[in-house]
Amino acid sequence: MLSPRFLLLRSAASVTTRSFCSGGVSKPGRAPDMAEGDPLLHVSNVRNRLREIVGASTNWSDHQQAMSERLSLSSMLAKSQSDLPTKRMKDSYLEVHLPLGSEPQLREKYLTFHNTVRFGRILEDLDSLAVLISYSHTYNEALKRSPLSIVTALVDKIDMRQHIIYPDCDVKFTGHVTWVGKTSIEAKMHMSQFHDGSYSPVLDATFVMVARDPENKRAAFVNPLKPEGPEEEKLFQEGEANKVRRVELSTASLLKVAPTDEERKIVHGLFLNTLDTKTVSFRSRLLPPSSVWMEDAKLKGLEICHPQERNIFNRIFGGFLMRKAYELGWANACSYGGVRPSLVAVDDILFQKPVEIGSLLLLSSQVCYTQGKHIQVRVHSEVFDPLTRQHNTTNVFHFTFVSDRDVPKVVPMTYGESMLYLDGKRHFNQTVEE
Repeated sequence: MLSPRFLLLRSAASVTTRSFCSGGVSKPGRAPDMAEGDPLLHVSNVRNRLREIVGASTNWSDHQQAMSERLSLSSMLAKSQSDLPTKRMKDSYLEVHLPLGSEPQLREKYLTFHNTVRFGRILEDLDSLAVLISYSHTYNEALKRSPLSIVTALVDKIDMRQHIIYPDCDVKFTGHVTWVGKTSIEAKMHMSQFHDGSYSPVLDATFVMVARDPENKRAAFVNPLKPEGPEEEKLFQEGEANKVRRVELSTASLLKVAPTDEERKIVHGLFLNTLDTKTVSFRSRLLPPSSVWMEDAKLKGLEICHPQERNIFNRIFGGFLMRKAYELGWANACSYGGVRPSLVAVDDILFQKPVEIGSLLLLSSQVCYTQGKHIQVRVHSEVFDPLTRQHNTTNVFHFTFVSDRDVPKVVPMTYGESMLYLDGKRHFNQTVEE
């Protein structure tokens, strides 16, 4: 039985399009706080602000020189966390605006062919904002440039609060740091949209960032955080709990330990359900009705990583990777279910290795678990070196989609596919239980 909260977590990769963004303003979809002349942080300026903080350049050749000059900033790194001043949550609070209603010329970047919002673009904006929030927490006014290289380590979760993102209504992102370790930062962000005279929540996101030295090779200390008041203390404790949960999940990974007794019974049940009773052979398998072999539920893609998609540290922008993985995962879910699916949640996106400019990026999406109308998709990305023929995993993405009708059951055939099935079930259940 799905929880009431889970049933509300429905938003779209291709969300329903409506144009009811009025609310007592001069133009439909324009929020009062986005009127011309207001000193707002525009979403297009977030990356520019980040470049200023680290001293990066918008020009490709100059950018390489600027990155080499960052080596001299190593002497500015703190020797321990105690050497850094304690910060408050409000020190890192940011509000960023995406004026889809106020600036029609901006919409094209965010629209699909069906005049719906590209959620992959939203993922890019969230990733940039998480980095800027982290730099706001570690800001030192005595330094012209930050010696820290702050990058995304993990997208812990993104929960959808609304099933419609209007293509012609203003959007607002807010967020701040909610927890820190010695070298890591948790940032929570919220997206809301101006509709019918007020802002309504669209999604909640939790990102985990890590601080590195100027060369992005070693961990670096970040400012400690002091919660103020019971609400902030609760957020900080949630951050501690999230850290413990991530450690527990990593320890129980199916890549490290055997499935539980209950999971073993599930796998054996799937196996028995596909045996050919006429031959009584372990090798003779039959696909049950209304089912699809997992092998036939894949979709793959290739990206050549050009300089245009670089981040401020001369690597491929994490938001770009998320957008490409999401769009491939959504296309796979759409193909599998036969209808345009809606996004329910993004869960546990792990950034294992940076992707270098010029890399060949292989993306492979797999429908790994289904239940009723829901489709769990795992996207695996790896860098392929055509000269050495070596493959190195860079990211793993998990997306939960929902269709407007029941979808076929995905059925594993091999033991490896059975582990993918169980892993998908775990991620799905985690989304349901929250």
